[in-house]
Amino acid sequence: MEETHYHMVVDRLGTTFAALSDPTRRAMVERLSQGPASIHHLTEPFSLSQQMISKHIAYLVRARIVMKTKRGRESVCTLRPEAIKTVSDWAISYRRFWEESFDKLDVVVKQMKETEGKR
Repeated sequence: MEETHYHMVVDRLGTTFAALSDPTRRAMVERLSQGPASIHHLTEPFSLSQQMISKHIAYLVRARIVMKTKRGRESVCTLRPEAIKTVSDWAISYRRFWEESFDKLDVVVKQMKETEGKR
C-alpha cells in the first residue's frame, strides 16, 4: 500500500512540476499566493488573450494547484496550498539527502588533508 501511495505522490508531483514549468503559470501562482483573484484580475498583467489565460488556469486547476469557483458572474481562483506543500516536502527530503552527503564528503576531504599533512 505504501508503494502505491508513493507512486500517486510522484504522479501528482509530475503534474505539478509540469504546471509550474511555464513562467505565466508561475506568475499566476505567485499572484494567488497573495490571496484569491478573479480571472479578469489574473489576466491584467499579461498580454495574452482571455482564451490563453483560461487555458493556463485550466492547467493549474487540473494540476490541483488552483481551485476555481463562481461568485455571481465572475470566476475566482484560489491557490491550493497543499499542492505547493507536496512540492516543498519533496524538495526538503532531497535537500536533507544532499546536505548529509555533503557533510560526509567534508569529513572525507578533511581526513584526506590530515593524511596529506602527515606525509
